[in-house]
Amino acid sequence: MSTTGTWDTATLGPVVLIRGAEGVLADRALASLLEQARAVDPEVEVTRLDAAGYEQGRLTYLVSPSLFGERRAVVVEGAEAMSDAFLDDCLAYIADPADDVWLVVRHAGGTRGKRLLDALARAGAVVVCDPIKRDSDKVDFVRADFKRASRRIEGEAVQALIDAVGSDLRELDAAIRQLLADTTGVVGTATVDRYYGGRVEASGFRVADAALAGDAATAVILARHAMATGTPAVPLVAALAAKLRTLAKVGAMRGRGLSAGDVGLAPWQVQRAERDLRGWRPEAIAEAITAVARADAEVKGLSRDPDHAIERAILRVVAARNGEGTAS
Repeated sequence: MSTTGTWDTATLGPVVLIRGAEGVLADRALASLLEQARAVDPEVEVTRLDAAGYEQGRLTYLVSPSLFGERRAVVVEGAEAMSDAFLDDCLAYIADPADDVWLVVRHAGGTRGKRLLDALARAGAVVVCDPIKRDSDKVDFVRADFKRASRRIEGEAVQALIDAVGSDLRELDAAIRQLLADTTGVVGTATVDRYYGGRVEASGFRVADAALAGDAATAVILARHAMATGTPAVPLVAALAAKLRTLAKVGAMRGRGLSAGDVGLAPWQVQRAERDLRGWRPEAIAEAITAVARADAEVKGLSRDPDHAIERAILRVVAARNGEGTAS
């Protein structure tokens, strides 16, 4: 019977399709399935195939009846680039799968092999591993990992961690594992800052926090220090833009009956943004966004001096926030 779930509910069966472009989640799903296989048979034989370079008959050989009756797990990687030979052999196999074989097929997305994907979905379980893009989903990802480890992380520390390494889920995954392994008790912002405060993204969000608070001196000093120690101007501008977008989203929620989930944010992120919004007028946010958009173009090639462009953007954001003229 066909079932659909996520990596943390993946259940081993004769045929399992892991589908989606989020490699971290697909890796976790596969690890869970193989762990389940070893729980059934500690001596299970695991064979990996590359669907792109697959040669006719290889799968048929691997799933043929074993002389000693041992369990086998066949893991197929890269099905999004499968060869025609694999398509044919796999379609033939899943029509009558073997009792002592677990077949796990990974497909990172796209339409290649749609007929096989549909057949796999009908024949067994589907594990969906779609990309995690929204901050609120990354927050849930971090919290869930800490909960599974019977640990707790403060809300502000979650945001600090995402600010520091959250643009890439694999880096976020590695950071979570490091914090769980190297620390004890509740993880707070001081701990996250000690481990990841020097990261490019973390530096950018410190600059943005100071600018949005109207503290030009601190923001400029932080920006200069970041660039002097190797942080490019582009991620600094990106951090400013991200913070302003959050302000705009939360500002748009007011009086419209929207929830945090409606704008892709966690409730505590909304609370933080509401604090940041104090002193900001809607037109001021628009001015600041315009200034940052201009800086984004400048640091990506329109200006010969990207360092000056980021400082100019900071000053314009602060001026907009403090009502000291426009950001033009």
